[in-house]
Amino acid sequence: MTRGRSADRETGRELGTARVRHNDYGVLRPPALGSWEPSLRVSVIIPAHDCADALARLVPALARQTYPAELVEVIVADDGSSPPLEVPGARVVRVSEGWGRGAARQTGQLAATGDVIHWLDSDMLLADDHIEAHMRWHHLIDYAVVIGDTRFVDEPGQEGTQSAYTRKILDSTGRLRDAGANPYLLHTGASSSVRTGLLRAAGGVDASLNMAEDTELGYRLAQAGAVFIPDEEARAWHVGPSTVMVREQDVHRHNWSFLGDLIPDLRWLRAHPRRQWRVPYVRVAVVATTYEQTRATVDSALAGTLADAAVTLVGPWSELTGERRASLDEPLLELRLLHNLYAHEPRVDFAESVIASAAPAPFLLTLPTGWVLGADTLAGLVRHADGELLGLVCAALAEDSDGVVTARLERTSAFARAALLFPGEAPDDLVDELFGSEWVSGAEYGFAPADEAEAPAGDPAKWRALAGRRLDEVKELRAEVERLRGEVERLTAEPDQADAERERRGPLDTIIRHLRSAG
Repeated sequence: MTRGRSADRETGRELGTARVRHNDYGVLRPPALGSWEPSLRVSVIIPAHDCADALARLVPALARQTYPAELVEVIVADDGSSPPLEVPGARVVRVSEGWGRGAARQTGQLAATGDVIHWLDSDMLLADDHIEAHMRWHHLIDYAVVIGDTRFVDEPGQEGTQSAYTRKILDSTGRLRDAGANPYLLHTGASSSVRTGLLRAAGGVDASLNMAEDTELGYRLAQAGAVFIPDEEARAWHVGPSTVMVREQDVHRHNWSFLGDLIPDLRWLRAHPRRQWRVPYVRVAVVATTYEQTRATVDSALAGTLADAAVTLVGPWSELTGERRASLDEPLLELRLLHNLYAHEPRVDFAESVIASAAPAPFLLTLPTGWVLGADTLAGLVRHADGELLGLVCAALAEDSDGVVTARLERTSAFARAALLFPGEAPDDLVDELFGSEWVSGAEYGFAPADEAEAPAGDPAKWRALAGRRLDEVKELRAEVERLRGEVERLTAEPDQADAERERRGPLDTIIRHLRSAG
């Protein structure tokens, strides 16, 4: 092993700050197995329940790994086994709060001392260089989540096959390099690894989940800026089929009952038009100013066609006390009225300072107070950002003496990665490099000053349906404009058809005026 961590021989960049765009880890060049010198410590975490025989097979395999033994600790998280597990070659920690895989994984990672957490299921078999294959990526960047190449076998010694789902995802996404915003969907606790600091910054494992805890964790790691890397040289075999392979419909029925609350990206689980969800799709940040202006801004964010939005209202709320006061003339009257208005609105929370991240929500919209969103403004901005995988969309609203008044839609994962690479620095340029950014017209997306906009009223479903019909009409008119413009250009090219062109211009001008009045 000869290669160190300090610098990439071809680019000269510090390896820990290598810049991966979206999930295209192809810019990284991992060293060949056996050709480098590792330095990071790894904690192998194995959640276990009544599986002494499987552990007697797995733990000795860890002792045979090519990764230096002095850099490896093995932790078995005993999830209520009877009798309690005793595992030679491993440190056993007992799950004391809760039960299930989530509780066991969280118990194990909290006890870990390594730089990297490496998850393994107890019923796994490993190639001797399995851990080394994982760890070479973590020596390149600090924000990798490495996914092992797991094959399913009936008994040890077989070659095995990947699950059909894994093959489909890998084949359709260029082994996750082109996976868009969802590379975490292959994250599995059977064989994956992550930097300990990144895991803990993302909140660790949800100890309340006894199934799908690895998928939910993968989602939060993505929001924390992770790059997901499937390594076909990190070979492992799972003895017996997984639960989802045997009871797929039952597993989905169980897991989808709660994953919709936790992972906003799973849009098909959020089809209900009026339900509220634990994790919003977009968090809207608004600074409290006057009662009327702030109310108009907040209400517009809650009334749009994107139903799973939430608002963080920023102000010095701790200054509101219960002492006797002049109710109509107190200095903090505007703030108190706003707190009264939204104290029991579950989609609004209160913060003392501007929030740095919307995590675990995938998007943060910073909206200037006194500006309101149209019915489809928020949904339209998110569609645009998702369609182009943009990290930042800035909507220009107006210009004043201080510059351009702007609403900013930030992708949580993009700004998190920028902060991982260069903490404390202005992130916009780096986000543009890693994910892309774009300026758009606020008027085109339906932003308007509060004093020029109508307040949403009536049944929300009817209002949203009306907004949808209006958008459809605008799209149809725009398509007709393009058709007629092409017709005009064709006729303009034919001198003997000048009169026909003038006749065509009449309806075209009418449609253009209609479009402008529609916004």
